[in-house]
Amino acid sequence: MDAFASLAPEWTNKAIHAYEFCCPSCRSSSLDAKKVWLNRRSPVLTEDHRRKWQEFYYCHCGSVWWAWSSDRPPKDISNRSDYNPT
Repeated sequence: MDAFASLAPEWTNKAIHAYEFCCPSCRSSSLDAKKVWLNRRSPVLTEDHRRKWQEFYYCHCGSVWWAWSSDRPPKDISNRSDYNPT
């Protein structure tokens, strides 16, 4: 599965909008998704002239959801167990 494919995969047709950046059915993180597709062909401009796009997720529970890239919560990479700065 290519997350950057130019054409939307069929499974995105049944996606519902998640207003929090997690699966609306089981509350799993986007990191737990089985499949991901980013709709980068149709960006939307925000009030401050930044681009945002739809991110689609096929959750392990079988739900399909999407959210705006601008809704993605900030991630503190230094708290990850695999963080190893050089």
